[in-house]
Amino acid sequence: MNEVEFKDRVAIVTGAGGGLGKSHALALAKRGVKIVVNDLGGAVDGSGSSATMAENVAKEIKDAGGDAIANGANVTNQEDVEAMVGEAIDHFGHVDILVNNAGILRDKSFAKMAMDDFRSVLDVHVMGSAICTKAVWAHMREREYGRIAMTSSSSGMYGNFGQSNYGAAKAGLSGFMRTLCLEGAKYNIKVNALSPVAATRMTEDLMPPEILAMLDVESVSQGLVYLVCDDAPNRTILVAGAGGYAATKVFETDGVSFAPGEQTAENVAANWSKIISEDNMVEMTQGGMQGEKLLKRAAALKS
Repeated sequence: MNEVEFKDRVAIVTGAGGGLGKSHALALAKRGVKIVVNDLGGAVDGSGSSATMAENVAKEIKDAGGDAIANGANVTNQEDVEAMVGEAIDHFGHVDILVNNAGILRDKSFAKMAMDDFRSVLDVHVMGSAICTKAVWAHMREREYGRIAMTSSSSGMYGNFGQSNYGAAKAGLSGFMRTLCLEGAKYNIKVNALSPVAATRMTEDLMPPEILAMLDVESVSQGLVYLVCDDAPNRTILVAGAGGYAATKVFETDGVSFAPGEQTAENVAANWSKIISEDNMVEMTQGGMQGEKLLKRAAALKS
């Protein structure tokens, strides 16, 4: 069995004061990774702040023989985040790994949701991940090494009642990840996403105790460890929960094409079963592949 390795690596883990983020930080620290424990110390809905949570986790890592510093940067504040990355480089010499884990919940049905609650969730999950990634991107390109993990969710892939804001944010991170994979490839920057099912502050009110007992955070973090290791995969959404692991993939059906003059709503309706048929589905690895398929068919119909 090949060992999952980290050769003199430094990681920033956001939202690492508790829950999954803390578990991620501890799991990486046990493998010798130096950790920047970032946490604003707010409530699940994002309100409030306290540096104590991050400091406690950093102390736990150091007490166990690891190396860590605490940081209370707000991931939505670009100046805070840039200062955090600067502090990490000053203290450890470099940054190799970024785990974008920070997030908040403001669940309500869309009919009852205030737009401020929609915007706040996207700000933390999407803009927070983008701001943190931007802050390390040039550094990783220059060093020709980087491992970045986004945190996605089944809500973003499949939807979940009462989570239109959260689902939109998590779907956005999926697209962000897939694009960064293309732009980071020649610099040995690998970007993946974790889709966790775990018992945390965010889920403790959503599931019964007997289910939560099965959803330990530690097993989820083992999946995260692999996503950011030296020999990490790339462009993967790893599902992890209750000791199970799977990959979320997006496929496109083969579909149909119509010649000019036949491109009508009526033909779309008449051929709906063919359009949605799962026969010959393909996993596309970049957006251009979709257009290429459609243009080739259009050209063939003209010839």
